[in-house]
Amino acid sequence: MTQTAAATPLLSCQRVRKSFGALTAVRDLSFDVGVGEILGIGGPNGAGKTTLFEVISGLGAVSAGTISLDGQVITGLAPQQICHAGVARTFQLNAGFDSMTARQNVLVGAYFGQKNRAVPTLRAGRAANEATDAALEMLGIADKANVVTGLLPVLDRKLLMMASAMATKPKLLLMDEPVGGLTSGEIDRVMEAVRTTKRAGVTIILIEHVMRFLVRLSDRVMIMHHGEKIFEGAPHELVNDRTVVEVYLGKGASEHLKTFMDAAHG
Repeated sequence: MTQTAAATPLLSCQRVRKSFGALTAVRDLSFDVGVGEILGIGGPNGAGKTTLFEVISGLGAVSAGTISLDGQVITGLAPQQICHAGVARTFQLNAGFDSMTARQNVLVGAYFGQKNRAVPTLRAGRAANEATDAALEMLGIADKANVVTGLLPVLDRKLLMMASAMATKPKLLLMDEPVGGLTSGEIDRVMEAVRTTKRAGVTIILIEHVMRFLVRLSDRVMIMHHGEKIFEGAPHELVNDRTVVEVYLGKGASEHLKTFMDAAHG
């Protein structure tokens, strides 16, 4: 755990468990995330990573344990309440309203993502429109604002999800496999977008299988397996952890990652 996480936890998960009948997808998991930190989560398919995001964001109820955001318990709150408290999320698949423009998609996030709208109005209002334009500009897709979402390429769809999330003005952004299916150059574009988001003061937790992306961005890495934490520490320590190599990276990938990290720090 970094000193930042230990001193100033924005998110705290304590003995969190999520079971589906006899299957336990997340098993008594505890960790903190510090203000301004990027925590990267890796692990094999079925390790419980996305399920963890489900319970943090309120899309799935925890079976046991406590989740706190900025010192306030959010366990058991509805997804919209957790969003309004400051948690935003992107998904593995490109979520969006395909028949609406990119700007209209982000405007939905800006309008509904910050407070309750029991009786929505016909006009979004100045604040929501300003948040929308700022988010599109931040993610570098302002020139695509009037393009119908269903016509956007994969990279722009992923950046659009980030813009929609940022329009809610979150404290914490959860990103689930943000670079899946992208080319090397496109991965670099998303990497810079994540750095921009961090510079804007947002704390980030990201799930990713692309290890180059994970280790270059993360301040700290957590590896999950069968719903449990098998590693937590600095990115450069991954390749020296026997359990991580055996159950996740494999010897070949571990050596390749070590070479990459040595070159990056050389």
